[in-house]
Amino acid sequence: MVTVEIVLLAMVAAFLGLRLYSVLGKRTGHEQEPVARPAMEERQPAVVRQPVGQRETLAPVPTMDSPLADSAAQSGLRSIANADRTFDPALFLEGAKSAYGMILEAYWKGDKDQLRFLCDDDVYESFAEEIGARLARSETLENRLVRIDEARIINASYDHPMARISVQFDADIAALVKDANGTIIGGSLTDAIETHDIWTFFRDVKSGDRNWKLDETDTV
Repeated sequence: MVTVEIVLLAMVAAFLGLRLYSVLGKRTGHEQEPVARPAMEERQPAVVRQPVGQRETLAPVPTMDSPLADSAAQSGLRSIANADRTFDPALFLEGAKSAYGMILEAYWKGDKDQLRFLCDDDVYESFAEEIGARLARSETLENRLVRIDEARIINASYDHPMARISVQFDADIAALVKDANGTIIGGSLTDAIETHDIWTFFRDVKSGDRNWKLDETDTV
């Protein structure tokens, strides 16, 4: 009897094994293939690429033989360029020439709002005082900037975070003064006068404001 039971159990086990193989041992074609993954040391980190056009453009530092500036200004220009890597002396000089004309025009017309935007407080107050005195005399100016013969950087300095640059403007200006009745009381628009001004501009290079302001005026 024991032998018969052992044989029966062996037959049952063999039958179950065959059924399991018929169900689990066959591939149906829907199973996922195993994905081979590289070892951790073989995986490469993702590369973060800088977008095209986003690289900072570094302005060239002016050399000692730069035609834009006197030798006395070169050291200061280098210090400014090191503090503000977007600083370009050539672009600054073009902007200074534009500011020279705009400030003169605003002063001649008595445009205080424009002067306040372009000038430091002290320079603005000086211009505003002269405009007030001119209005009190009922005088008007019809001046004209004929041309700027030369604009040259003669001095520059950097005292963190303030940059200061002095520019000498050699220009021809036609000046005409009229009284309250429109009568010419001085000057002529056909006879330009040579002027030699030294204007100093300043800017906080660490601020977001890219505009330079007039800080000081002088004449040669």
